[in-house]
Amino acid sequence: ENFNPGMAMSWTRGLKHVVVPRHAAQLVESRCLAIASKAKKGGKGGGADASKTPALSKELKSTTVFGANILKEGSDPKILPDSEYPDWLGHLLDKRPVLSELRRKDPKTLPYEDLKRFVKLDNRSRIKENNALTAKN
Repeated sequence: ENFNPGMAMSWTRGLKHVVVPRHAAQLVESRCLAIASKAKKGGKGGGADASKTPALSKELKSTTVFGANILKEGSDPKILPDSEYPDWLGHLLDKRPVLSELRRKDPKTLPYEDLKRFVKLDNRSRIKENNALTAKN
């Protein structure tokens, strides 16, 4: 067959504007990374240097917060005794009541924080219901 270079150029210019779905692009990207990591391992005798990660002592692990340093220079912070931290920090992980639990209780007897949470969650629930009713399928 005859090769037309003008046609080939217009075809390659057209490829610039092709829209690739996100999941396909991620698949290609992850496959390239997987191939690159396999290529780094090398051929003969690659098992000798399989683990080059430094072993950390248990004492160092229990006294330092690893990965918390966000600066180029500096070191990871040390873990302080509990008395050095503010009181409110211990309450951040406390479980807060869910909407169904708050609805079962009498609003007049709820503490202020729970009442505030009830109003917020109830409003959010009603907004979601109204949005679901008015949504066009």
